[in-house]
Amino acid sequence: MTRHGADIEALSDLCTPWCVRVVATLRIADHVAAGVTDVDGLASAAGCDADALSRVLRHLVGKGLFEETSPGRFGLNEAAEGLLDDTAHRGLTQRLGLDLDGFGGRMAHAWSTLLTTVRTGKPAYQDLFGLPLWEDLDAHPDIAAEFDELMANEYVSDPEVLVHSDWESVETVVDVGGGTGTLLAEILRARPHVHGVLVDLPRTVARSPEVFRVAGVSERTRAVGQSFFDPLPSGADLSSPRRSTSWPSTSRTGASTRASSTASTARSR
Repeated sequence: MTRHGADIEALSDLCTPWCVRVVATLRIADHVAAGVTDVDGLASAAGCDADALSRVLRHLVGKGLFEETSPGRFGLNEAAEGLLDDTAHRGLTQRLGLDLDGFGGRMAHAWSTLLTTVRTGKPAYQDLFGLPLWEDLDAHPDIAAEFDELMANEYVSDPEVLVHSDWESVETVVDVGGGTGTLLAEILRARPHVHGVLVDLPRTVARSPEVFRVAGVSERTRAVGQSFFDPLPSGADLSSPRRSTSWPSTSRTGASTRASSTASTARSR
């Protein structure tokens, strides 16, 4: 009998996603790109077991990630190149989201708390990691830095992203939850008459000066380290609250309303 609709087996597959994360964490693509192609050499370079690695790689080859060029030897295909620590392939950001030793591991393991969250309606992140998300990031600066980098690349660097109307009427933009200021810097670089205010947690905005310096917009920016829920800076012609799915919906709605109200009040002056 022919079955129609979703493939439950494919939808529930856990093997492939974890294999992808394992090879990303072990930097297998980078080792292959460096010329190490035999599985024993790859295992030695990655510090892992050759037989187990071989099984993982052969599974991924069957899924279209990597190639087995000859028995026990592996090569990169276009898909595997996406795992390279190479900004030309956007691989660094990609790998950060998959690296089980960093924030990617936090994201992967957090899914195991989904049942608890669905049953209780409450975040269960702290049940697994000992602290709520933001406190956990404060306690682990290296992981927090990876989180910030992932958030900085979450949105396409398009200076039209915040508004599609007449930019001539906009003098000041407040990017609420703007991370390290990557998007704001892009907007200001494309719009020399616009000034910007970056709002995010203190540990995050502390990394923004270098972003603004490289973009050449330091003189037109101000960084404010605060919570999204504190009173927002006034005087903006445009405020952009970022997506924040880890907060209760009522809090997100309230914060977004305050951001819009701040900008509206400034425009009416």
